[in-house]
Amino acid sequence: MKNQAYRMAMLFDFYGDVLTDRQKEFYDLYYNEDLSLGEIAENYGITRQGVRDVIVRAEAVLTELEDKTGLIKRFHSTHRQLEQLLQCAQRMVELTARQDSAELEALALQIRDGVQTLLKE
Repeated sequence: MKNQAYRMAMLFDFYGDVLTDRQKEFYDLYYNEDLSLGEIAENYGITRQGVRDVIVRAEAVLTELEDKTGLIKRFHSTHRQLEQLLQCAQRMVELTARQDSAELEALALQIRDGVQTLLKE
């Protein structure tokens, strides 16, 4: 269940702006605020099935966009690669500190700091 909730949150974060205002609101209430379909339906004066239809359509739009663009998949791949680069740069810093190579150490630090900045974005 947590995997599904995480996936839905990622889809919404990446592609949520393409949804209608109503889809955004219902999707947010259901997945982020953890309201039930019945609670949302009661708050908006519509049927539970009506809420479900809106959420299912929103899920379909978001899933289709990810299937076509693969942005989330690329995001995760890039993040893993940056983590690996960060580990390599840190190891370079450790090794160059022992060999007293100030220029090489400075370059390793620059790589490490650049990767850390990218990981924070």
